[in-house]
Amino acid sequence: MKKIKLFDPHVDQEEKIINKILKSGFWASGAGIASVSKFEEKFQKYTNSKNCIAVNSGTAALHLALSLENIKNKEVILPSLSFVSTAHAIRYSGGIPVFADIDEETLCIDSDKIEEKISPNSKIILPVHFGGMSCDLDKISKISKKKNLKIIEDAAHAAGTSFKNKKIGAHGDFVCFSFHPVKNLAMPSGGAITINNKNSEKYSKLLKSLRWCGISDRKGPKYDVKHLGWNYYMNEFSAEIGLIQLKKLDRMNKKRKEIAKKYVNELNVNLKMPFDKNCAYHLYWIQVENRDKLMKELKRNNIESGIHYKPIHQMTYYKTKIKLPITDKVAKRILTIPIHPNLTESETSRVIKIINKFEK
Repeated sequence: MKKIKLFDPHVDQEEKIINKILKSGFWASGAGIASVSKFEEKFQKYTNSKNCIAVNSGTAALHLALSLENIKNKEVILPSLSFVSTAHAIRYSGGIPVFADIDEETLCIDSDKIEEKISPNSKIILPVHFGGMSCDLDKISKISKKKNLKIIEDAAHAAGTSFKNKKIGAHGDFVCFSFHPVKNLAMPSGGAITINNKNSEKYSKLLKSLRWCGISDRKGPKYDVKHLGWNYYMNEFSAEIGLIQLKKLDRMNKKRKEIAKKYVNELNVNLKMPFDKNCAYHLYWIQVENRDKLMKELKRNNIESGIHYKPIHQMTYYKTKIKLPITDKVAKRILTIPIHPNLTESETSRVIKIINKFEK
């Protein structure tokens, strides 16, 4: 019986262009020329953002964006239900993560819970578009303006997601994407920051310097270093694959939506990810009482599943006594099931059959 993978990047003949990069000998450039520059231009147009800076991971994107805001000893409000990099990126810049509870239906940060977490020391709201489902950016924007806070979006799951007929990436000052191999737009490694700030050109220039060890004003072999920077630039292999994946992104996301719709209509579980035509469905989650037993049953039938995620505030490094009732309840029951463009009709039916049989 063929294994049904939880994640699986969609690859065809076009991705073989990396052989051309391999033979060229030009594999990377800290300056981000050639394919990296082309990817930035194409992704900026796709998201309809003002600028786009390509980097080597979603974590790097978050770190760089947060580093622009001088958050040392300042509070950043985020959900606990996210990959740990969301909080790590705050720590890297000396900030203090403050966890807010999530919305029970979308599992995104609950905009109604943000305001109660705001203190005189708060500086940034960091919403996560969980599973590809958009946060309520209108409400979050109103709160940020009222309290004079910046917004930096974690869009690691949201390549192709829309909010109010605009792609995620076109709304906030800084929007951070991940192009990890399991993401909707997959690369060997990669990430990006889209910028919509009124000073986007200035920030774009600064970020290009920061992603390459702070190097600036390069003329031939001569250059200067004006800032502490990092080794975060994207390589040519990733950029070329990203250009191909970007051309297919809407088509691949359409397949994800079809699978999500089938799960919504046919899975006999009380709590499951709702259908939203604007969602990119990086993940599809259900919530069940006997999760470990169901995971074993799925594995016995050669079906992969996962847990996304153990809440950050429950991890030893971030352990706190704060009460996040929805997050804590969801954490005990959430289960991620396969959703990717390579799934066949019969495979999704098999997943549904096993889960429904178990839930009887």
